[in-house]
Amino acid sequence: MLETSARLLRLLSLLQAHQHWTGPALAERLGVTARTVRNDVDRLRNLGYPVDATPGVAGGYRLGAGAALPPLLLDDEEAVAVAVGLRTAAGGSVAGIEETSVRALAKLEQVLPSRLRHRVSALQSFLVPIPGQGPVVDPSVLTSLVAVCRDHERLRFDYATHTGAASVRTVEPYRLAHLRGRWYLVAYDLDRSDWRTFRVDRLTPRIPTGPRFVPRELPPEGVASYVDRGVSQAMWEFRARIRVFAPLSVAARLPASAGVLTEIDESSCYLDAGSDDPGMLLRYLSMLDLDFSVAEAPELVNEFRKLADRYTRALD
Repeated sequence: MLETSARLLRLLSLLQAHQHWTGPALAERLGVTARTVRNDVDRLRNLGYPVDATPGVAGGYRLGAGAALPPLLLDDEEAVAVAVGLRTAAGGSVAGIEETSVRALAKLEQVLPSRLRHRVSALQSFLVPIPGQGPVVDPSVLTSLVAVCRDHERLRFDYATHTGAASVRTVEPYRLAHLRGRWYLVAYDLDRSDWRTFRVDRLTPRIPTGPRFVPRELPPEGVASYVDRGVSQAMWEFRARIRVFAPLSVAARLPASAGVLTEIDESSCYLDAGSDDPGMLLRYLSMLDLDFSVAEAPELVNEFRKLADRYTRALD
């Protein structure tokens, strides 16, 4: 069993890492009885930590919000991650957060052990920041979205599409993703009964949030691939269906951003792809090193002729 002081630090770390704990779960993690957990919670309260307790079968403990920020407990990896994140945020992809990030970083580096300070400095020395050209977002919007993702609360928000059309969406929020200078919310759209990706700079959350929900299984391809594919397809101005004469297992080596693959038979599959213009798509297809034919996209005919003539002239 841990000594009382060490156990209190461990209990505080658990409360900071997870929003809600039952008494038996904390007792099991700490290797003590439920009564000891109650006594340790009282000790934390006497030290100024606002620990809320809810009675009943579904009750438990959570670290509440207090008048002042209590000391945070970070392990080595968490401290390095926070420091690097703050240095990156000082470059600014979130509106108005640069100065705040610098102040927070100064406080953190002041108390970092020398071994961690060297790790952070080494990481930062070999990172070259490239200012993003994407739109900035309000930090309060990001923190609100993180909270509803963490707490599994439904969210309603006003949303503007790339064409400017406005709508109100009701979703189950799951993850935030940062891709190519933009923030995206991955959520299950309840009105459309399907997964969707939303640009954070185009949404305005409606407060208060909705009721809690039971989390669904995330898209099987993974959140990163789902966002990459969804964002790439959303920007396509020209679309085509290509029949690739190769098994799906072979064509699956293509990146998710290339398009959507659908099996036809054991030796071929469809690739629903797109690009900004037909010529760019054709040049991409030429690099696949696979036989293919155009199933749907008459605009590609002229591009094929142009490319065939160019190669013929090169041979001559």
